[in-house]
Amino acid sequence: MEQATLVRHAIKEPSVPSLREAIVPPLASPRDGGPSVHPNLSDDEIQLLAEIATGVTTDVAARRLELSARTLRRRLRSICDRLGVNTPIEAVVWAARRQLI
Repeated sequence: MEQATLVRHAIKEPSVPSLREAIVPPLASPRDGGPSVHPNLSDDEIQLLAEIATGVTTDVAARRLELSARTLRRRLRSICDRLGVNTPIEAVVWAARRQLI
């Protein structure tokens, strides 16, 4: 499945926990040692995630956002680290579930 289709499917099908949790595991609660507040994303970071959500490669996204591919990958890694996810697609799903993109 392409990334954009996978994101749309995960958002629209909340009754499929195995698919949803395979993409983005449930957030840990504060009592489990998880974050109590979600990190804020800047407008540029949300725009970057929205671009990735379209399913384009990082090189194409970088050109559209007027960044180098290396800078885009570094920013994606920073976003993933702050959100506590492993991949950019998980970050995209995280943002989509919160209706940021």
